[in-house]
Amino acid sequence: MNLADLNWLAIIVATLAAFAAGAIWFGPKTFFPVWWKLMGKDPSADPGANSNMVVVFASTFVGALVQAFTLAIIIHFVSAGDATFGALAGALTGLLVGLGLGAASSLSHRLFAGVGFRVWLIEVGSDVVNLTIMGVILGAWR
Repeated sequence: MNLADLNWLAIIVATLAAFAAGAIWFGPKTFFPVWWKLMGKDPSADPGANSNMVVVFASTFVGALVQAFTLAIIIHFVSAGDATFGALAGALTGLLVGLGLGAASSLSHRLFAGVGFRVWLIEVGSDVVNLTIMGVILGAWR
């Protein structure tokens, strides 16, 4: 495989879509307040008070870019020789990667860290949704 075979525009669009979906998932009207409370944080505390938010958001974007790039490589090989591979197959690939690799590997980390199952569900739910969205875009636009 040659990296030039990948659709880099689709990778960037998938990254941006997942970044936006993550912002919605952890928005103030969605899962953030519940997640914040489950993490044992004071609801009145400023979540960015002790963090450099530029670094946090830039790192999050880079992480999403790495996920999109990796999923694009997986889709490249999974779809080889299958002319019918499209958005639905891409979504299924993203979903399976999210559940089979992302969710399964992070479960023990979160449980041993003592943050609990519900925190893991919220965090991994975002990952699975984001990888599924990425898969739709990468599968449709390969």
